[in-house]
Parts: sequence; structure tokens; C-alpha cells
Amino acid sequence: MYPLLRIDLAKLRHNARALVQLTSPFGIDIWGVTKLLCGAPAVGEAMLAAGITTLADSRLENLRQLPSAERALLRLPSPSQAEAVVRYADWSLNSEFATLQALSQAAMAAGKQHKALLMVDVGDLREGLWPDQVIPLVRQAVGLPGLHIGGIGTNLTCYGGVIPDANNLGVLVELANELRRQGLIECAIVSGGNSSTLDLLQQGKIPRGINNLRLGESIILGRETVARRAIPGLFTDAITLQAAAIEVKEKPSLPVGTVGQDAFGNTPVFSDCGMQRRVILAVGRQDINPEGLMPLEPGVTVLGASSDHLLLDTSTYSAEIKVGQVFSFSLDYGALLAACTSPYVKKQFIPES
Repeated sequence: MYPLLRIDLAKLRHNARALVQLTSPFGIDIWGVTKLLCGAPAVGEAMLAAGITTLADSRLENLRQLPSAERALLRLPSPSQAEAVVRYADWSLNSEFATLQALSQAAMAAGKQHKALLMVDVGDLREGLWPDQVIPLVRQAVGLPGLHIGGIGTNLTCYGGVIPDANNLGVLVELANELRRQGLIECAIVSGGNSSTLDLLQQGKIPRGINNLRLGESIILGRETVARRAIPGLFTDAITLQAAAIEVKEKPSLPVGTVGQDAFGNTPVFSDCGMQRRVILAVGRQDINPEGLMPLEPGVTVLGASSDHLLLDTSTYSAEIKVGQVFSFSLDYGALLAACTSPYVKKQFIPES
């Protein structure tokens, strides 16, 4: 049964609904991003129940299993994926003309119209056209049959760590206005990024004209993603990891012998803390990022992990510990991403009451 992720659907729905209520007064619509939980249908249903109408994911494998709703593919597709993209996604994010051509051909063959959101790089240096490349690409692509260019968007903080502000998002808004002025596209969606934009919104500094955000981590972990601060009124414990003890021993804090590289090519450094009550849990780096685990029981410290073992110091844990005892953790983004992706970590969806 362990290791186990416990996913509280009522708390996820609450978070999603609270964010809908937060963004709607600003005229901002939310795409609910399910990729952190691998497109779990129950998570998509919780988002839809909260008032979100479009579900978004980076993987086609995840999109195809989501409940019936408008769907958006977040990772730029390759031309070879065009047929599958048109089949499983209503929207896709794009920055290459060759891919738009392939999507046009696939949409025509399927008798559909596919919607493209053109991505603009305003400084984070991940995907997107440089701002002066947008209008030329739109002029080139706007007449492609079966393809509707529905707007523009940007992504920030994911690669370069660039924080959304009035200047870089203002570039996006001005581009949208120029596209309308030239009569090229209506630009119905101007997507101002992800959960990292929420801090700017809460400060009341988000530029007028941004009308869409793609939110995943804030719904699932209840945090904005610039300083990782908890968002007031949201649950930060909707998901917890549980793992069982397979060894409980008193051992020294310093290894005995000459220390070289560990299993991952690192040379570990240890501090002499005397004897410790050390507990090993049946979960490891193949399943989680141990640096992203926060123990929920007081007096428990994560020491580190190998591929299959998580080591804890429980010297100040007040109660007796037995083999088989279960310990619980909250997770940061990286740890949760790994745990959700691992086939060895079981997922338990706690239904809404």
C-alpha cells in the first residue's frame, strides 16, 4: 500500500474555486493545469466542478484521459504530433510556422477547426517568439485553413526565473492591441502566464488586457510560485505522501571509513551529531526528490535518500517507533512531480463528501 500519495479532491476543488473567485473580478479566465498530477481524471473533474471550463496539460497522454471539456496542450507540439493534437486538444501553444501548417492540414483532414495560442518570449528564454517576430508570423499563418489563431500568451519563471511584472506583461498586452489595430486577429485570449503571476494580480498591478492565466501549482499546492508563499484561504495540504518504516536503528551520524562518491556521483558531507535514532522508509530518489519533503510529524528530519531508501533522524521524536509505522510529508513541486510520475507510488483520491 505504501508509499502512497493521498489526494484530497474537496481541498483541490476549494482551491480552484477560490482562485476563480480571485481572478474573475479582473476579467481573467483560468485554464486548470493537471500536469502535476499526470492528468488524473478525478483532478480534472474537481477543477470543472469549481467553475473552470478549460483543462490544460503538457502531455497528450494526459489530455486524452481527462473528462469532457475544452482542452489545451501546453507543451509546443511537433509537426509529427499534429493529427493527435487535433484529435485530443481544442487548443495548443505554438511558436513555429511549420507546426501551424501541420496542424492546419490535420484539422482539415479531421473536419475540425483547431485553435492556436501563439507564445511570446518576453524574457524568460523558454518557448516563444521574440516580440518583433509575432506580427510577421501572424501575417504568414492567419490564412491557414482549419486553424484559428485565438490569441497570444507568455510563460515566466519556469526556466529563467524571470518574475512577471507590469513591464514584461505590458509587452504582451501591447502586442495584442497592435494585432487588433492591424486587423490581423481578434486576440480573444491574452494569457499572462502561470501561478507566478498571482502575486502581481493580488498587488493589483497586473496590466489591463491580460485575461487568462494557466494555473496548476497554485490549485494543487495552494502557493504562488515566485516566493512559494501560501495563498490566503487556500489549502496547502491537499496532497500528502505517506511511507512506511522498514528499519529502526541507533546508529552514529558519521559514516565509518573513507567517504567517496555516493550512488549519484556526489561526495556527501556529514556533521557529527552523535548517535541518532535513524529510520529508513521504503521510498527513494527513484520516486521522490527528498529535498522537497517536509515531515509532518514533529521531531523528524530528512537526512537524505538513495534510490530506494529515505533516511530519517527521529532522535527528538517523542514516541516509540516500530517497523511498519507510517510517516507523512508535505511536498514541494519537484517532489510531487516525481512522486506523481513514479509508478511505484500509489495514488489514493479521497472523494468529496
